[in-house]
Amino acid sequence: GTTQSDFQRGIFSASSQFKDLCQNPRAGTGDIQGSTTDENDWLRAWSHDLYLWYNEIIDEDPAAYADVLEYFDLMMTFETTPSGAPKDQFHFTYDTEVWQQLSQSGISAGYGAQLELLSTTPPRRAVVAYVTAGGPADLAGVTRGTVVTEVDGADLINGSDVDTLNAGLFPAAAGESHTFGIEDFDGSNPRTVTLVSEELTEDPVPVATIFNTGAGPVGYLHFTTFTAPSEERLVDEVQAMAAAGVTELILDVRYNGGGFLDISNELAYMIAGPSSAGQVYEEIQFNDKHPTINPVTGETLTPGVFLTTTQGFSVPAGQALPTLNLSRVFILSGDGTGSASESLINGLRGIDMPVILIGGATTGKPYGFYPTDNCGTTYFSIQFAGVNAKGFGTFSDGFVPTEAPVEEYEVQGCEVADDFGRQLGDPDEWRLATALGYISSSDCSSAPITTLQSRTAALTLGGEALKLQSKMPGKIR
Repeated sequence: GTTQSDFQRGIFSASSQFKDLCQNPRAGTGDIQGSTTDENDWLRAWSHDLYLWYNEIIDEDPAAYADVLEYFDLMMTFETTPSGAPKDQFHFTYDTEVWQQLSQSGISAGYGAQLELLSTTPPRRAVVAYVTAGGPADLAGVTRGTVVTEVDGADLINGSDVDTLNAGLFPAAAGESHTFGIEDFDGSNPRTVTLVSEELTEDPVPVATIFNTGAGPVGYLHFTTFTAPSEERLVDEVQAMAAAGVTELILDVRYNGGGFLDISNELAYMIAGPSSAGQVYEEIQFNDKHPTINPVTGETLTPGVFLTTTQGFSVPAGQALPTLNLSRVFILSGDGTGSASESLINGLRGIDMPVILIGGATTGKPYGFYPTDNCGTTYFSIQFAGVNAKGFGTFSDGFVPTEAPVEEYEVQGCEVADDFGRQLGDPDEWRLATALGYISSSDCSSAPITTLQSRTAALTLGGEALKLQSKMPGKIR
């Protein structure tokens, strides 16, 4: 028989009526026995209330979908940006338990290797961007620049076995064993390695170096994610750099997809110093139903000012942040530079601090969300836009480095390809070398002549997209 639905298009109840009514309630939680339709009803009402572009959602009958995640995928806009890219590229879910481990502790199951996709069509090219020290990939001799050619016998370069590729590249849990065909970046030394996934804690600052240059000590930080542990790591490294009298900072966030917005704010203050105190870092704006009150926290919406003390993520709250008091900052960027990383660029530019951008265009995510759990799934649905002290936040196609900026989303700097032939922190690595050269020459003359790889959202395999786990979002950004 058919399910009789009381669905009325355009008529919405409060999401609280359906919260925690679950098809499969979890023991020991506040879950109550309900149905898939109840879970869909909650998603529909919650999205209609909080989604930034709620009036662009096509209202669908919750009873018509037996798969809750499929229904969630409909609760979004399908409009595009000026470049033709999807307006919302950031609509996703995590298993709640997995998300809590990742955001609070930086723990996730994997091999300790971050993958970058350089070509999406045959012959495809998947290269390791960096590895976690002591992780399975590192111990097997995998390094930055290692090319993956095969996964459990499936051809990554020209094949179409999406399921095998996904299962191997993105293990769902610890203890999974998968075999990879790999070779060095120049195509030499083809070999096979078997990796077993582990619960790994990512070091958010795997490389911190001070270069002694003619212009004085220059700090370099390879910074990968704004998870809770990053607060302590950043405070420690900035303290050390301040003690060393660092006069310039090169912040490498080419693979930093975001995280906690408050940690991004703390880092901006540590870079700019006391002159930024009291100034607006970022103002968040919800949809037109919520002009004055944050609908998630209930607090009055006021512009977020630069934070001068720790917020208690991994350092006790209320401690004065160390500062470098710099007059400018160099940021190494790419299409993996998103969200809270972009807020850092935008927030500093909002107070007229020069940002020199070296690398490629950033992700383009001037939006954020409060991760929300229902029935064991944590949902990420765009709820707010962020603007800086000048009211600017329209960079949905990313910040673009250029030698002669005209548009607001264009940032002074140099377009430089990613150099997988060298390790991060190597002063000859193209992006780092360009930044070091710019410090003395004030231009891009030291940049290598390279062709920048085209920006890619996902590796397409036989018409299906390879599931690239988005890096940690945030209040997340």
